[in-house]
Amino acid sequence: MDGDVPVHPRDEEAAVEEQMEAKGPKLPPSHPPRTPPPQKKPVEAPRPQPATKPKGVTSLQLPPPDGRKVAALARTRMAIRNRRVANWSLTGDRWAAKKSVARVLETIRNWGYTRPEDAPVEQMVALLVGAAVADSGKRISLHVADQEEMLLVVVLSHTAAEPDEDVLVRLAAVPGVSSCGTDAGPDGRRVWALMETTPPRRRTPAA
Repeated sequence: MDGDVPVHPRDEEAAVEEQMEAKGPKLPPSHPPRTPPPQKKPVEAPRPQPATKPKGVTSLQLPPPDGRKVAALARTRMAIRNRRVANWSLTGDRWAAKKSVARVLETIRNWGYTRPEDAPVEQMVALLVGAAVADSGKRISLHVADQEEMLLVVVLSHTAAEPDEDVLVRLAAVPGVSSCGTDAGPDGRRVWALMETTPPRRRTPAA
């Protein structure tokens, strides 16, 4: 049997403590650690500029038949104030135009308007609703209002479709329509028309 003397566990702990005391206690650094510099923002490539300005607003102004000034419409956001207003939300299907025509005619007749006649109103509303349904939206919004003996009809498709200028030409041909327009806004594409409710004055021939 060898002559090694067994080491007691307490002797090992004392030896470790002596080594740690010889190194000295750990003190906090005299200055704060350096923080890494912030990362530089990567340089963004210049965004491509469109060759032409987007078609944000398209409108067609027609001279009123009796020489009166046509009411101005706000184009940035549709806001109808101090007017009688009616509005509906309809499914954007093939029956939307027929339902819209019936509701608009019933509304304006209840408001006491005997003009315009049914035919031009039907034609105008059908064109407005047809343009909105063609945008393939699930629902459309129909608004009708009156002011200063004029009727305003607005239809929204709630889609990001581009404005259709062809519908303006067809709307302009409807008897009694004094102005019309279409644009694409945050609430989707909208198309509107303004219609006279009084018969056009007869022009006196020049002497």
